[in-house]
Amino acid sequence: MQISQPPVPKYLKKDELTQECKDLISSLPTERGWVASTFYKYQGFWHPCRHLQGIISCQKHFRAQETDTILVTTPKSGTTWLKAILFTLMNRTHFHHSADNHPLLSNSPHALVPFLEIKLFLEGENPDLSSFTSPRLFSTHMPYVSLPKSVRDSQCKLVYLCRDPKDTLISLWFFTNKLRLQNMGSRSLEEAFELFCGGVSMYGPFWDHVLGYWEESLKNPRKVLFLKYEEMKDQPEHQLRKLSEFLGCPFSEEEEKEGVLQGIVKLCSFDNLSNLKINKVGKLPSGEDYSVFFRKGEVGDWKNHLTMEMVEHLDKICKEKFDGSGLRF
Repeated sequence: MQISQPPVPKYLKKDELTQECKDLISSLPTERGWVASTFYKYQGFWHPCRHLQGIISCQKHFRAQETDTILVTTPKSGTTWLKAILFTLMNRTHFHHSADNHPLLSNSPHALVPFLEIKLFLEGENPDLSSFTSPRLFSTHMPYVSLPKSVRDSQCKLVYLCRDPKDTLISLWFFTNKLRLQNMGSRSLEEAFELFCGGVSMYGPFWDHVLGYWEESLKNPRKVLFLKYEEMKDQPEHQLRKLSEFLGCPFSEEEEKEGVLQGIVKLCSFDNLSNLKINKVGKLPSGEDYSVFFRKGEVGDWKNHLTMEMVEHLDKICKEKFDGSGLRF
């Protein structure tokens, strides 16, 4: 009796690639992928072929507006959380954080703040973005060098969130294993560690991605705000004020007195978001369950998984890569 295989989810399909993307990937260096079988190296960074197609399309067609805000992260650096915070912060005059009809209560942050290269330009060569009212809010995992020229040349704002590489690695390992097909098996931590340290991870190398935005934040602090996940967790209200001032929508004295900051922090907290029905049962159009984007959200969970030898090795790599940059984890 033949056992039928489950259908391949959309995020792993290759049959919808454009001829342009097929021609390009045939000439690119390859490596083992974390979810898809293969990574392709483009402009110095590793991508699965479907994301690469979205990046190319975005580079060709996206036209940034001066009032745009783009949230940038490496995968598993607090993306979902920061999407919720930025959406709530920027739309607080339209949707009060305590309102029963707040969009976050019935929509995933990934639906409210779409990825440029994944949600928008992957699903259409040149999508119509006219429905997005100004100021527009998008997100991306693209490294700085791969951003569309219009983004780099305009005065639009970039908010970059990074996370300790050890926690990023562990979160990425759990996340990608959940997305792998059953017949692919789980990737061992040892193999994931080897790939990550070698710079082969989603949108990696990790340190090159981080340094690209760190250096831009030093050159142009009015355009690029560089945040750390650990500081966001430790001082959420302080970081929220910093965000609001950077985006040109600071909190008023009245909002401060009414506890708006605390309300936004509570609404967007890991505990609250992860327990909402939409984030337990909903799915992205590409097939991923919203629930896979929520695991622990803790600082220092790497201590429960990495050996001392792994920690020393990764710390040594980071020390060498970030030496002289002024950036510390």
